[in-house]
Amino acid sequence: MPMTALPVRFEGEPLTIDLHMHSTASDGALSPEAVVALCAERGLTHMALTDHDTMDGVAAALEAGEATGVRVLPATELSTQWRGINLHVVGLLPDGAGPRLTAGLAAQAEARERRAATIAARLEKVGLEDALARAREQAGSDRPLGRPDFARALVAAGLVPDMGAAFAKYLGNGKLGDIKAHWPYLSEAVAWILDAGGVATLAHPLRHKLTRRKRGLLLDDFREAGGQAVELISGFQNPDVTRDLARQLQERELLASLGSDFHFPGGHLAPGSMSPVPRTAVAPVWTHPRLAAWCGLAPAA
Repeated sequence: MPMTALPVRFEGEPLTIDLHMHSTASDGALSPEAVVALCAERGLTHMALTDHDTMDGVAAALEAGEATGVRVLPATELSTQWRGINLHVVGLLPDGAGPRLTAGLAAQAEARERRAATIAARLEKVGLEDALARAREQAGSDRPLGRPDFARALVAAGLVPDMGAAFAKYLGNGKLGDIKAHWPYLSEAVAWILDAGGVATLAHPLRHKLTRRKRGLLLDDFREAGGQAVELISGFQNPDVTRDLARQLQERELLASLGSDFHFPGGHLAPGSMSPVPRTAVAPVWTHPRLAAWCGLAPAA
């Protein structure tokens, strides 16, 4: 794997790494193998498959990575709660899940089933008949259901014009279908990741529309829990806000990750498609000693 693909600092140059993507193992449209193949086609050298609350697609992705020359990092995106907000934490897991995280993922799958039943019951009250069956039809498999499956069901039933409207009206943060009670607290999910020898990364912190002060409180709590990195870049975002987030990370000595949050082809996001990383003194997440062997960098002394 070319060493130049992963610089030890952000200098504004294009990068060939994407550490946040989804497959049919959760709510993505492509199989794990197809995601890896698309990464290779787009010139990526390093990637992580971060399906929601599961690692079921990782083995297939690793095998596809061996065949295509893409370095694949085992990972997952855990659903958590913090101060009444639904947050996601990406676990970058070079050594795999380990027993504690494996048990946590099993609990997450059960929580998703209970959550899906609750969401379905609520959406039936606003007109989505047989909501659970309709969401299962949209999922196309027996994997645990997520909010995007219910969003697609709402669109198919003609209750909303598109996915964006489904989240804005029924499924986004604070809406009828935003169920948090089943998720573990942020600190517990971080502990699972650390126990597995992984790097805990806070996903897309800018999407929660927090004030700068509250975002700082989140970063403080995350760091206190043992969190090591934050997604400085998640898809496309305002460069001024990105630079401000970088300052907050630098103040707390948190590392910076980046990812497209790719789910399906044809949209504005594709593997590796995201805003450029600004010049910053914040170190990339792949410089963490736990990821040194995976990315080919010598561990720090």
